[in-house]
Amino acid sequence: MTRPTGPQVLIASDLAEGDVVFLGAEGWERDLLRAKIAYDAAEAAALDAAGKADVAANRVVDAYLVDVEVSAAGAPTPLHFREKFRAAGPSVRRDLGKQAWLQGAGDSR
Repeated sequence: MTRPTGPQVLIASDLAEGDVVFLGAEGWERDLLRAKIAYDAAEAAALDAAGKADVAANRVVDAYLVDVEVSAAGAPTPLHFREKFRAAGPSVRRDLGKQAWLQGAGDSR
């Protein structure tokens, strides 16, 4: 694990549904806005440990910390293209994946 340079969230892929998920206060969330945000190395280490435990329990795969920017409203946005792309869902079929799920929930992201 690299030393955090700013806020981070834990991202992974859900093994049951194959969707990108984020570790939140209540467990793994599909919505990035519900992700727990680590603001220091201790919080980041706790998120990383929880992710490793869930990888070992075969709940998720490929759990890793990503740097995010946090808006004034508290909404995290990944800083790197790969995680921005993963958080948004499939780019070729907006009627599938996160886009469809968010639209069904009334979210216009």
